[in-house]
Amino acid sequence: VQLQASGGGLVQAGGSLRLSCTASGRTFSTYAMGWFRQAPGKERDFVAAISWSGTNTYYADSVKGRFTISRDNAKNTVYLQMNSLKPEDTAVYYCASQQGRYYRDSKQYDYWGQGTQVTVSS
Repeated sequence: VQLQASGGGLVQAGGSLRLSCTASGRTFSTYAMGWFRQAPGKERDFVAAISWSGTNTYYADSVKGRFTISRDNAKNTVYLQMNSLKPEDTAVYYCASQQGRYYRDSKQYDYWGQGTQVTVSS
């Protein structure tokens, strides 16, 4: 599985961005998908995840109510809609996939995209 993330950019605080992650291969619908982020000098942190069916979603407390993860299995794509962005959301955002259910643990993910930079100015 190859993952390609896109949609990052520079936005003012309070603004919105939508990240996309498109997967290659025909087994996308069997993978749970997650978004993680890494700010300079910090560890990679869990942001959001969605089950293979899209039925279940999970969020870090820091983004709950502001970010929404969704997926379109027909398009092999997972999205992260980010609203009410804050300067502390600035990071490189990565999408990842796994066939398990350990959604918040980055070590459980098998495949990673290349990352897309999100910068939120104050």
